Amino acid sequence: AQSSKPVLYVGGGVIKSNAAKELMQLAELTGAPVVTTLMALGAFPDSHPQHLGMPGMHGSVAAVTALQKADLLITLGARFDDRVTGKLSSFAMNAKVIHADIDPAEIGKNRFADVAVVGDVGRTMKALIPALQSEFKKSKPDLAPWWKQMSSLRATYPVGYNHPEDGTVSPQYVIERIGAISGPDSIYVAGVGQHQMWASQFVKYEKPRTWLNSGGLGTMGYAVPAAMGAKVGMPGTTVWAIDGDGCFQMTNQELVTCALNNIPIKVAIINNESLGMVRQWQTMFYDSRYSNTSLESKRIPDFVKLADAMGCAGLRCDKTEDVDAVIKEAMSINDQPVVVDFSVFRDAMVWPMVAAGTSNDEIMIARGLAPDWDSQEL
Repeated sequence: AQSSKPVLYVGGGVIKSNAAKELMQLAELTGAPVVTTLMALGAFPDSHPQHLGMPGMHGSVAAVTALQKADLLITLGARFDDRVTGKLSSFAMNAKVIHADIDPAEIGKNRFADVAVVGDVGRTMKALIPALQSEFKKSKPDLAPWWKQMSSLRATYPVGYNHPEDGTVSPQYVIERIGAISGPDSIYVAGVGQHQMWASQFVKYEKPRTWLNSGGLGTMGYAVPAAMGAKVGMPGTTVWAIDGDGCFQMTNQELVTCALNNIPIKVAIINNESLGMVRQWQTMFYDSRYSNTSLESKRIPDFVKLADAMGCAGLRCDKTEDVDAVIKEAMSINDQPVVVDFSVFRDAMVWPMVAAGTSNDEIMIARGLAPDWDSQEL
């Protein structure tokens, strides 16, 4: 109750506990900023004014900085993994930690917990809310200065992208438009790589269990079979597998099962002819020495013909002006699986980025470009 810079650090355990309602109550009671990890997207609405976005290696500047500058982390079903903390010794150095998790092995594993709570995170929040209500009747800290800082960061450094100068299609734009057209009631599944990060950044998640993702394991090829399972479980819901051309070639044969068993998922292949995330690292950290990342998948295989051969509708899009129309055409086909081959800019990169092994304080908003910290009152 004495904290002036609290943050609710929310992990996937909140979704597993079906505790989004309790999280909303706790967040609005405290008035604290909320950050949701990759596995927690949808646990708290992206549109909520207290939501700063996703923290971590490719998180928003506001979310990453909130954790770094906090004096209290209320950690709910999260595990302080290296993608969130960056260089562990420099992570949230001035913060006390309350860590609630059902797995006792996670408590203190990466970061010492000043207060540890082992148990179901939903039940933990149910117990915490009345205790805080009682405490706040005595006194409630003024978070206005903290919010002034965070609101400035959020406004100054939103997650965004530029359209390619050569006229090719922006992969971020494709994913953003899928999210906008299909809407927050759809289920979105991603593989692993750049498209996974863009799907976490540019689709807006408003409720839990609308984002399925192989975080932690990082399993390429996850999207198509996971989308198939989601569609079987929620047959009345639109399910999009947002996949890379590399990931898709690992498990696309499962579309035969979808076609034969009337499981009409929709697949968006973000086709940059590359293992894009590895290529990004090779560009940034290995002087553009590309090794085994070029897939030539705009030539072979022909994904539209492959889709047709497996009993799916195959569509292709290689112009920005056609993106909306092709998405809407895919949305109109509900009697068979749909595969859309989006031919996109090869050298698009995921930003922001905290390079592996570096401090979150070294976050970059573009190549060689860091936030102007001197302009921020932090």
